[in-house]
Amino acid sequence: MGAFAAYPFPALISALALTLAVLALGFRRTDYFVSLGYGFSIAAQALLFPLAYLATLDFWLGAQSILLLAYGLRLSSHLIARERQPSFARELEASKERSRHIVGWLKIVIWVSVAALYVAMYAPALISLSRAGEGVALPSLGWGLAVAVVGLAIESLADWQKSRFKAEHPSRFCDVGLYRVVRSPNYFGEMVFWLGIFVSGISAYGSWLDWGLAILGFVCIQLIMLGSARRLELKQTERYGADAAFQDYVREVPILFPMVPVYSLRDWKIYLG
Repeated sequence: MGAFAAYPFPALISALALTLAVLALGFRRTDYFVSLGYGFSIAAQALLFPLAYLATLDFWLGAQSILLLAYGLRLSSHLIARERQPSFARELEASKERSRHIVGWLKIVIWVSVAALYVAMYAPALISLSRAGEGVALPSLGWGLAVAVVGLAIESLADWQKSRFKAEHPSRFCDVGLYRVVRSPNYFGEMVFWLGIFVSGISAYGSWLDWGLAILGFVCIQLIMLGSARRLELKQTERYGADAAFQDYVREVPILFPMVPVYSLRDWKIYLG
């Protein structure tokens, strides 16, 4: 019972309520559950909970919160800007078309499920804030945040490079900058970012509940990124498969992990994402 008594259940319930409120955007357009709602829900948690634990907030906890806030706001602003690009018009219309059949209870199930996921992903930060309030030292914070900064930098640079490239070459696949290292550097950066957030909370995980929630969020986002890279591969193959330059590109550049000779995820059975 000690683990239950110490666990910040009121904070978790508040996080879920906050995330559900932000994700109400998805009832306007279903894909917002996993796009704008995703970024804004992480940002909202990163803004609210440090204020709730302000009395025990130190440099590293503040840095963790600022990093998560920056992540969420950057992601959402990038998605908003991308929707305004002519080169994204076809993908946007396809996304809207896929979501038109999602109605009624199915939409509510998605709403609640993704809200729970985003709370689990933020859990390392929430647990760290809670444990610091109890006087627990958190030496893993600095190490994890260093990894997360690298991930955010990779993801941000990749998104910027692709947006700039597509503005000039809307009908060609992007193969410049980080896209010469891996074909999905933005997804790789996201995986590294959330690895860092998970590591940052290791010294705060004091119970199986802590570990279970943090591992759940971490594993799910990694699988989602693998699934996203696979979907991108299938979409690009359909669009550019007849292009000899694209065929050379996919043979030479790994799909997701630098210097790891995995060039396709097409045959992987990935059930998330």
